Formats: sequence, structure tokens, C-alpha cells
Amino acid sequence: MTDQDYLLAWAIYAVAALGCLLVGFRITGWMWRGLREPLRVVMAVLLFTPTLVDPVRDLHAPAVAITALDLLFKVGSNVWRAVTDLATFGMAAFALYFLFVAIRWPLQRRSRARRAAAEAVREPTMSELLEQPAGGRREPGL
Repeated sequence: MTDQDYLLAWAIYAVAALGCLLVGFRITGWMWRGLREPLRVVMAVLLFTPTLVDPVRDLHAPAVAITALDLLFKVGSNVWRAVTDLATFGMAAFALYFLFVAIRWPLQRRSRARRAAAEAVREPTMSELLEQPAGGRREPGL
């Protein structure tokens, strides 16, 4: 396999993995966010984690494919390296995800509080104005 073939194979895999990730995003779109986002992180880790196959030539392959093929054909030479890579990338991805959630959470709480405060001071509707007693009527804006 030449370098061009190797790069072409990775390019084809990257396009296919992006397509699979897009399908996974569509499948998990209806779920609760607390379940949907971690599942998407797991999908991304499984699809995009490389593992070293040939240290001499510095060749990599998708870790999930190496794990599946080594277990299927009972070779077992690269299984532990691939599983270790998957676990390492998974821990790093979840650490970044939890950092993202920790930053997003206070921002969302502040936004909800701002929306609630804005609705609390809203102008009365016409039906609310008409329901008030005659002495309590006032023009909006005065």
C-alpha cells in the first residue's frame, strides 16, 4: 500500500464516518438532552479513534475496526492497544464534554432567569386591561 492509497483509504473512511455520525445525530434527535449528548460523544469516539497498527511504517487504522476484526478472527495481537486507545480517547472526550456542560449550565440558568424576569414585567394584554374595574384603568405607557 502506497502513501496515496493509505491517504485515500482514510479519506473514504472519514467521509463514511461523518455520514454515520450524521445518521446517529438524526436517530438520537428525539431523545432527552442528558441522554442524547453522551450517546453522540460515544458515537464520535467509536468512529474517529485511530490506533497504531504498524509501528515501523507508522500506519493507523480505526480502533473499533481493529478491535472487531481481531476478536472476530481471534488474532488478538492489537486488541488491547485498540481498546486502550478507545478508552483513552473516550476519557478525554468525556472530560471535554463535562467541561462544556459545566460552562453551559450557569449560562442557561442565567438565560432562563432573564427570560422569567422579562415575562414578569411584561405589559398587560387588552383583555387584562378590560377586566380591571373602571377606576383602575390606566393607559399603557403612562
